[in-house]
Amino acid sequence: MAKRKTIHCLLSVDASKGWELHQMDVHNVFLHGDLGEDIYMTPPTRFWAPRPNLVCKLKKSLYGLRKAPRQWFFKLTAALYDYGFRQCPFDYSLFVYHRGNIFLTIRIYVDDLVLIGNGTEYCNSFKKYLNKCFKLKDLGPLKYFLGIEVARSPKGFFLCQRKYALDILSKIGMLGAKPASFPMEQNHRLQFDSGSPILDGSRYRRLVGCLLYLTITRLDLTYSAHILSQFM
Repeated sequence: MAKRKTIHCLLSVDASKGWELHQMDVHNVFLHGDLGEDIYMTPPTRFWAPRPNLVCKLKKSLYGLRKAPRQWFFKLTAALYDYGFRQCPFDYSLFVYHRGNIFLTIRIYVDDLVLIGNGTEYCNSFKKYLNKCFKLKDLGPLKYFLGIEVARSPKGFFLCQRKYALDILSKIGMLGAKPASFPMEQNHRLQFDSGSPILDGSRYRRLVGCLLYLTITRLDLTYSAHILSQFM
């Protein structure tokens, strides 16, 4: 999982140092994982089998397997270790490379990779190495990551979640709602036993989770999202 404190820390260091900030994407990540045990599956639809009741033995990881994300992470971790990276003990999705005057950090979220480096040649050299290990797509400077729009200026970074907020409103059918200057009515008290019980609380929990993530850039929603999260 992506930790907000790690993202903020990396962006703060990058802004103060003026380092490179790039984003990469790996194609078909779950197909790269190696299987350490025998796993079988029924033949796919329209697959011709010479005899009935035959099964397929998987040689590589496959989409749909519960182990696929873990096997992909192990595969990527091994490639980073071979290059010289070390895993952060406080955030397992953060890897750091420091040798001489070269400093690189890479932030992993499934197939999205955010790379920070203190030199263009160092970043390009690492990208070439990673592209040999996996089929890599270089997305250039970081612009959008985990629902956060990133814009860089000489003064630093500007983070915005406008698109993420509009997606939330679209999912719950409130795009046409009237905006308010204050996110919650003042002195409004919520009670545990008010209203009728919600038969399916999954939608409410997803919405509160989205609002909590929106507080990365909308600090004015922190209090309201905290109050709503007590009723999950």
